[in-house]
Amino acid sequence: LVLVVIVAFDLKNAWGSLRYSQSPSIMKPQSAPASRGPVLSSQGLLSPFQKASQFQSFDSRKFAQEPLGSQEKQLMQGPVKPLDWKFPIVPEVPRELAVNFQLRQPVTPSSVAVQCSENRVHVEVKKDLFSNGQLIQPSGLSMGGCPVVSEDSASGVLIFEYELQDCNSVLMMTENELVYTFALTYTPVAFAGTPITRAEGALVGVQCHYQRFFNVSSNALNPIWVPYASTEVGEDILLFSLNLMMDDWSSQRPSNVYYLGDIINIEASVKVYNHVPLRVFVDSCVATRVPDVNSVLRYSFIENHGCFVDAKATASSSRFMPRTQEDQIRFQLEAFMFQGGDSPSIYITCTVKATLASAPSDALHKSCSFSNGWLAADGNHQACGCCDSTCGPGVGSAAPIGGVQWEGNAHSVL
Repeated sequence: LVLVVIVAFDLKNAWGSLRYSQSPSIMKPQSAPASRGPVLSSQGLLSPFQKASQFQSFDSRKFAQEPLGSQEKQLMQGPVKPLDWKFPIVPEVPRELAVNFQLRQPVTPSSVAVQCSENRVHVEVKKDLFSNGQLIQPSGLSMGGCPVVSEDSASGVLIFEYELQDCNSVLMMTENELVYTFALTYTPVAFAGTPITRAEGALVGVQCHYQRFFNVSSNALNPIWVPYASTEVGEDILLFSLNLMMDDWSSQRPSNVYYLGDIINIEASVKVYNHVPLRVFVDSCVATRVPDVNSVLRYSFIENHGCFVDAKATASSSRFMPRTQEDQIRFQLEAFMFQGGDSPSIYITCTVKATLASAPSDALHKSCSFSNGWLAADGNHQACGCCDSTCGPGVGSAAPIGGVQWEGNAHSVL
């Protein structure tokens, strides 16, 4: 019993010695003598003194061989300053102030002069047609297909002089006047050796007005009667037109700019002067990248005497609208562009026919749209039966009732 008490007492002292040796401020590691080895007692236990010395030697080696990490050293030296670094903030770019920008509106130049004589028309055109310093080429200018007659190099003027009935002139007769109309057309020519031009095409209307009645006090009295042949010619003069319309068809569209996906509303009409009522049809329509209807790159979307083939060929929504007036026909064309085209403009040329309003539609005079089959704008669907083949004289009537029809071309630029 006494031996047990002594062992317990020694173990307590050994534990205190171990705590004493681990204190960092007064730590003094001690090593056991080299000659002293672990000696077992008669009970098989180490001596209390040898046991305490062994604990001390173990702890000393541990401190010497396993140094503290860098983070633990910093904690022992003192508190670490908090990290105050942040990601840099991208400065906000100041917005530009709105400027008062207005698109410059082109000014119509005064570069064409007309002089009308008794039976001839004299037209002078400045080579600086657009008043921008760019001189036009005479080969690109024509008046109803007639070329330039002469050129005044000193004043830079190109001259046309032809008979009133020449150059595809159009004669219109109003209540008080006879009007001869000419189309002065300029088609830009590329610079020599290059494929570019810095001028746009132009179409200028030239007119000569002649009074049908004269005042005795100021002019010589001429007979007001007109031969029957002239009267018949005057009554047969019709004016065909092709206009881009607003979405509600209330008026002409002020802009010809469209985007892919837009619907283009087009109205074909005929103006009647001293004529019986007429019904108008769109016989064919061709789109080209240039004003030449015979261009190699062309897209025919109405053909075969009034068959609107665009919807069948491209699954578009293009169609004729139901007819509301005899002297006009409306149709919708889904906007498109030529593949690989470098020109933003598309020229549309349509052949328009007019027949007597009393004549019914037939295979040669119809307005047919495709929507799971061919449907006529006026309800006479039977006339559209030839749209998948060829509509010719052998199908339906070859000519309208009375055998009379009028035909003309109308143009529009997108």
